[in-house]
Amino acid sequence: MFIDIIDLMILLDRVTKTYNKSMGSALDRVSLHVEPKEFIIVVGQSGAGKTTLLRLLTREEKPTSGKIIVGGVDYDKLKDKDVPLLRRKIGVVFQDFKLLPNRTVYENIAFALEIVGMGKREIQHTIPKVLDIVNLKGKEKYMPLELSGGERQRVAIARAIVRQPKILIADEPTGNLDPKHAWDVIKVLEKINRFGTTVLLTTHNQDIVNRLKRRVVTLQHGRISSDRANAEYKL
Repeated sequence: MFIDIIDLMILLDRVTKTYNKSMGSALDRVSLHVEPKEFIIVVGQSGAGKTTLLRLLTREEKPTSGKIIVGGVDYDKLKDKDVPLLRRKIGVVFQDFKLLPNRTVYENIAFALEIVGMGKREIQHTIPKVLDIVNLKGKEKYMPLELSGGERQRVAIARAIVRQPKILIADEPTGNLDPKHAWDVIKVLEKINRFGTTVLLTTHNQDIVNRLKRRVVTLQHGRISSDRANAEYKL
């Protein structure tokens, strides 16, 4: 039976993920505890295990060993048929936007609601509120290619939060953006966090990490080498 999630938090207990034994473990006995409504930054060089960590949280991958619990849901006991329901509680934003190029801003966001069966009237009521959160009011009829990179990323964020997830995973969301548009995106993530959503941000941007002064979890060779509040990060 799928447990209804009221407040989501994340618990990893000695989680290991090995794709190929000869290559070693992508994650090696990682333990991590994330409280509801936290804003955490996950950093590390390419290959440190950040992507594997995120794929485990969204249940795209299963751990080789260890335990994962999200909002009281034990992933060991999670049935495959309940995975889509879990993913509705976890919004994900990627570096490359993944917008539908032939649909407007409104249609891109509406699509996330249509696939879960929301009615047209409720969609019309919901989308303006989300556009307001991501500072894109008035852009409803624009096509993705008519927007700046930062605006496209904010559309992607709107689509990720329109179903009101309790966790938002932002995987290198500023990687393709100039500094101004990057900070526009970060400010939106902070706003979403203030509304009560737990945010996990992965980034290589040292300036963002050091100016945000949030809890920083550093991955190195598949292990957590540092986990500190108000931390700075040096490449």
